[in-house]
Amino acid sequence: MREYRAVWYRKRWYAEWYSDDGKRCRQSLRTAVRSEVADALAKVQADREARERPRVITVAYAWDGYRQSLGEKPAAVTMGHEWKALRPHFGDRSADALTELDCDRYIAARRALGRSDGTIWTEMGHLRSALRWAERKNLIAKAPSIKRPERPPPRDKRMTREQIRTFIDSCDKPHVKLFVRLAVATAARMGALLDLTWDRVDLGERRILLHNPERQRTNKGRSTVPINDTLFKALTEAHRGATSRWVIEWGGERVKSVKKGLTGAGRRSGMPWVTAHVFRHSAACLMAQDGVPMAEISQFLGHADSRLTERVYARFSPTYLRKAAKSLDF
Repeated sequence: MREYRAVWYRKRWYAEWYSDDGKRCRQSLRTAVRSEVADALAKVQADREARERPRVITVAYAWDGYRQSLGEKPAAVTMGHEWKALRPHFGDRSADALTELDCDRYIAARRALGRSDGTIWTEMGHLRSALRWAERKNLIAKAPSIKRPERPPPRDKRMTREQIRTFIDSCDKPHVKLFVRLAVATAARMGALLDLTWDRVDLGERRILLHNPERQRTNKGRSTVPINDTLFKALTEAHRGATSRWVIEWGGERVKSVKKGLTGAGRRSGMPWVTAHVFRHSAACLMAQDGVPMAEISQFLGHADSRLTERVYARFSPTYLRKAAKSLDF
């Protein structure tokens, strides 16, 4: 699926795209009026896609189209890795012809390689979404039903305050140590922290704007959080030595991943099970244990609905169901 965009060229609007061999192509939209561009571009795109559409819509075609429709969402990156496993089994198959037996064979093959049911569940969930996208786009008449293994219960991996201190002391790189301090103090996701720039860190007002205004908003909320005393000290020191616009930097460049650094610190601290998400989960649990209201925790985590926060973290509150239990005390 190609990406089409409108460009101003020779005093008129044109549709622009790139061919398979990387050649830039243009087609006139036959207008110089900005308000008419969107409809004209959509028509050109629909016409060209209809001409270029293969006779048989394969799973690969549906997968690629759905992934491109996600834009910069994290799921698009994940799907790029998942396709390496899915492609040999489904890539050349017709998108409307998959069966339950095909799904069973894939599940068995992935389990034989030692992949967890949670991983398989996610992979096949994206496969189902891609086929449903193809149905919505009228590429296929009906998306087949995709059988998935039963979703395993969520893993409850969380750290105590002492474990967090030990982990931080085990970080041998300053950017990894700063990342951990930020992850614990903001309860933010790894992508939001690696994306963080100094212009969104207000040391005067002591707050951090986690949402990047230059990026498209996704369903994963990013809030504005205050900077506590411990984090303020770490950020002030890091800002004095900053050599780029990125808060998490190495050699003056933006850091794309800290997974290797976290793995090393986890091994040295005796906590190899710690991942970036564990810090977010641990932070929310610690807030709940300290009696912070669920509504505040929800805003801190960037949840759109506090009911999600309550469903996951209410049980960690010291007052959880206490009133209910007391009413049954005879």
